[in-house]
Amino acid sequence: MPDGLLFDEIAPRYDRMNRLLSLGLDRGWRRQAAAALHSPTRLLDIAAGSGDLALAALAAGAGRVTLLDPSERMLALAVAKARKRGAGERIETKLGAAEGLPFPDSSFDAVATAFGARNFRDLEGGLREMHRVLKPGGRAVILEFSRPRLFPVRTLHRLYLKAVIPLAGRLLAGNRAAYALLGETILSFPDGRDFSAVLQRCGFSGAACRRLTLGVCCLYTARKSGGG
Repeated sequence: MPDGLLFDEIAPRYDRMNRLLSLGLDRGWRRQAAAALHSPTRLLDIAAGSGDLALAALAAGAGRVTLLDPSERMLALAVAKARKRGAGERIETKLGAAEGLPFPDSSFDAVATAFGARNFRDLEGGLREMHRVLKPGGRAVILEFSRPRLFPVRTLHRLYLKAVIPLAGRLLAGNRAAYALLGETILSFPDGRDFSAVLQRCGFSGAACRRLTLGVCCLYTARKSGGG
């Protein structure tokens, strides 16, 4: 199933499942990512989903946010939430994917994605596009699930991904396959220093990683060289 159609299907229960499966921690992770953006005038949120990162960024001082996602239903949810919070005039939406961003070079002061990089069809292609549309001196912030290193957290986390999340997806969201895929992508995605190295290979400088909540999640920051 194409990415947009998959997320269209789970959109009505997406926010509820995020809160449940992260035990409510995802909100705090997004607030930390928003703070790391340093209040950009113009932000691009890639794989924006239902808009939680964009709204956190606006609350933290961002000027305007462009939300890009392959799912029309996800973007519709984001617009509704922004309007409810009185932020509808500060966002715009674009249907699309990271690998072919419909924006000129050096268009944004900051680029970000929360839990979307794992779903890029071409990880390095998407990251190079993020670098292309970022202004010299601009910041990139990527929030992504990772794998804890410490025992027994590592073992319990793996069990949670392979057994609990697919079961919850079947019982609560009616889509076991989508949530089984979530666990598979987390286990196969490069994390920590490995992902920082990918960022540098794609043109970013100063890549850094901060592990959150015993390493369940990582907050990556990097910049595009130049800009004084």
